[in-house]
Amino acid sequence: MKTLGTIAVLVAALGLSACSKTGADRFGADGGAGAGAGYGAGANGAYGDPSSPAYFQQAVGDRVLFLVDQSSLTATAQETLYKQAQWLLTNSDYKAVIEGHADEQGTREYNIALGARRATAVRDFLISQGVPATRLETVSYGKERPIAVCSSEDCYSQNRRAVTVISGSAFSS
Repeated sequence: MKTLGTIAVLVAALGLSACSKTGADRFGADGGAGAGAGYGAGANGAYGDPSSPAYFQQAVGDRVLFLVDQSSLTATAQETLYKQAQWLLTNSDYKAVIEGHADEQGTREYNIALGARRATAVRDFLISQGVPATRLETVSYGKERPIAVCSSEDCYSQNRRAVTVISGSAFSS
């Protein structure tokens, strides 16, 4: 009976430890689903390989930030997106999912729509730089996937973002 109790405690502890991992621990630095694929040594290369998703994430920059209630691109965001477009044009075997995010202020519905506008703004910029629209998808998470959790401008500003997540290889048709 004591062994059964010990097993139950171990199973519960393992379950809780799995739940306590942050999005960055499970999926990569941006917390997006699939973002962890290929970000290290292995089939998709490592940070030092300019054609790898890890290089894209770290050296090119996988995210841009937005001002409060805005989906227009700042000059800084445009600089990052120009580099993203160049990387995507050079590495044509990859596709990207652009995730739109918002801070915790406002309703869920409002933030889903705002995240969609942000993702669309990024997609449209990349297309204007020559990246084929067929290689880009968008998704909005609104306020559902924050990377910083607190009720201050410091956290809010980190969560007002669009993240370009590179797939492990080109999507199949």
